[in-house]
Amino acid sequence: MNIFGIGSWEFVILIVLAAVLIGPDRLPEYLAKFRQFVRSAREMAEGAKTQLKEQMGPEFQDVDWRQYDPRQYDPRRIVRDALGEDVSNTLGIPQSQQATDADLATAAGGAASPVAVQTLRYDPDRATPFDFDAT
Repeated sequence: MNIFGIGSWEFVILIVLAAVLIGPDRLPEYLAKFRQFVRSAREMAEGAKTQLKEQMGPEFQDVDWRQYDPRQYDPRRIVRDALGEDVSNTLGIPQSQQATDADLATAAGGAASPVAVQTLRYDPDRATPFDFDAT
């Protein structure tokens, strides 16, 4: 049980502390006030829900609220799907103009060979590039 970040033992201690501070004489009065507060809060919540359903109309019942639950989203899957998408399709390059690595290697020197990867090195004397679109 975890209500408002309060564990079950902390909740029991708060109830005992409230009973000691309020005292046995005024405890029934305060419990009745608390019960009335809980009932009025429930009635207000139900009234707001009913008013929202009336204002939204029939399309309110057609909404699948489970699809908006953030717990169902897997960030790894979202990133994998986004990175798996072909960049040339995003840029709008026609399929006929796209060249594969094998085509480029064959045109350059015969058989297809692995492409050398160039690594960028950090140079402390150079200024850091500033990207206006990234800020």
